[in-house]
Amino acid sequence: MSRQRTKPATPRRNTLPLHVIASVVGLFMVIPVVYALLGGFKDNSELSGNPFGLPESWITANYTDVLGSGSFWLQVWNSTFIAVITTVLTVALAALAGFVFARFAFRGRELFFTLFTAGLMFPFAVAILPIFVLLRTFGLLDNPLGVILTQAAFGLPLTIIILRGFFRSIPGEIEEAATIDGCTPFGFFWRILLPMARPAIATVSVLAVVGSWNNFMLPLVVFSEESSWTLPLGIQQFQGQYASDTARILAYLILAMVPALGFYAIAERHLVGGLTAGATKG
Repeated sequence: MSRQRTKPATPRRNTLPLHVIASVVGLFMVIPVVYALLGGFKDNSELSGNPFGLPESWITANYTDVLGSGSFWLQVWNSTFIAVITTVLTVALAALAGFVFARFAFRGRELFFTLFTAGLMFPFAVAILPIFVLLRTFGLLDNPLGVILTQAAFGLPLTIIILRGFFRSIPGEIEEAATIDGCTPFGFFWRILLPMARPAIATVSVLAVVGSWNNFMLPLVVFSEESSWTLPLGIQQFQGQYASDTARILAYLILAMVPALGFYAIAERHLVGGLTAGATKG
């Protein structure tokens, strides 16, 4: 009789410390949101006397007053429009650039790619004055394009890095088979590569949308008319207008976060997979 060989047991890693750290970090993130959510259902006197407890009389007027404000919905539209166009422009340009950097060999490819990645080391705050002068020169102040084009430019480096890594992980045999079947390079990119890159595209789309939604400094520099304000600017204006009404400010903050949190919840399952895509193949 032949002796049956058994595989050596692999040692199990103790993940308890990681779970504890993740739980603590999660609490630090969730507690402020829960505090703001419950605070929006209180009045100011109760918020001062019972800041961390449940509301006694669940006042909904703070939320309904904000939802009934026309300026709030205008700011939601402005933020949504800018975020969507920024994301489409960033992902489209980065996908084309990532495809070229991943699937084509040409002189100076790595040098050009390094120049793109160097953008990650360039702080946005440092460039705010040159950006303002440039936008003024081209007449893009008080114009959504001034925010969209700038956000797309600063979002390209990370987006190109993620998409290039994914495109490089696609086996070359697939491209060879597509070429034999008469597929052009752009046809391979459009018909085969992009559908396979959905997890990576979802990842960079989430990052672009959330980054645009939370951007405060750039819209502050570009927009001077209230009709063009995004939600971060609206929050600042609302906080100044209702400085003594903390409960209403908390309600405004929660409602301003809902669209971005909802989009993130929908696309969250693609986020980790897209970030790790192509990590095992250079």
